[in-house]
Amino acid sequence: MIELEIQALALQREGLLIEVGRLAAANGFTLLRQRLAQDPHGTLLSMVVRGSWFKKRALRQALEGCDRLISFELAPAVEGEVRTHFAATSKVTSGYVPPPAPPPEPPPVPAPVPEQDAAPAPAVSAEAGVAIAAAPQPAPETETFEELVIRRPAPPPAPTEPEPEPYVELPELAADEAAVEQALAALEQEYPRILPRLLALDRGVQPGARAATLQLAGQRVGAWVFAREYSLDTGLALAAALSALAVPALHAFAEAELQDGQLHIRHSALCAGDGHSGCGFYGGFLEGLLVPALARRSLSVLPVCCRSFGADECVLAVSD
Repeated sequence: MIELEIQALALQREGLLIEVGRLAAANGFTLLRQRLAQDPHGTLLSMVVRGSWFKKRALRQALEGCDRLISFELAPAVEGEVRTHFAATSKVTSGYVPPPAPPPEPPPVPAPVPEQDAAPAPAVSAEAGVAIAAAPQPAPETETFEELVIRRPAPPPAPTEPEPEPYVELPELAADEAAVEQALAALEQEYPRILPRLLALDRGVQPGARAATLQLAGQRVGAWVFAREYSLDTGLALAAALSALAVPALHAFAEAELQDGQLHIRHSALCAGDGHSGCGFYGGFLEGLLVPALARRSLSVLPVCCRSFGADECVLAVSD
């Protein structure tokens, strides 16, 4: 027979002693004594059992198959000897003793300040004191103030607005036919890119002849366009002629749209600012283009508004 000591480490304490005791009994060992202790590592079990020497290997295999045990040791037990558990937390003691604190340093003694010999005040005789007291005191000076006058410069005169130029009514002159002939000399080759020619014509004639000259140029260009592209379109009503002939033909010079029987011309280069209107050209262009195509052979064009006078677009009212 042999006595063996089982030292084991487990995480849970409950039922640990019963389960290990059953394993020992199942392998032919009897329980002699046991001890449980709690450690930071877990639960420490020490159990002394007695059994056959030949059953020691079977007991070791049974303990290795126990899932509750983290680790264990199986060693012969010695009567009267208490073995330290292999998994117990070791306590390290140190004999280090800190040295005593140094004694406090004495406070510094201030250095003595040498005494200075005070010079004796000169004695003043009674007669000198009376003389000093009798001496006349000077009169206090009075402060003088100078009058400060701030002179601000006179404000500049208000700017005078220039007088408006008097309105001078230009005399109406007849159209400059020679200038029109010269401007449209290459009409067949340059159309529809004739806008630079028209602008040069507008600037080259006298101011009084501008409107009549542009209207004449428009009539010439409109008649030429009708003869080239719309000569077969005759006997039309005004509404049909405006939508079928006038609007497509005006696109060569500006953006045009027909609204409620009126022609709206946008972004006209001939109608600059300051009342420099070029709507006379469009009126003449419509006359030369539409009169041959209308059944009544008559047309009236009235400028309603012009962008040269501040309007967003030029509007022409057309009637037959």
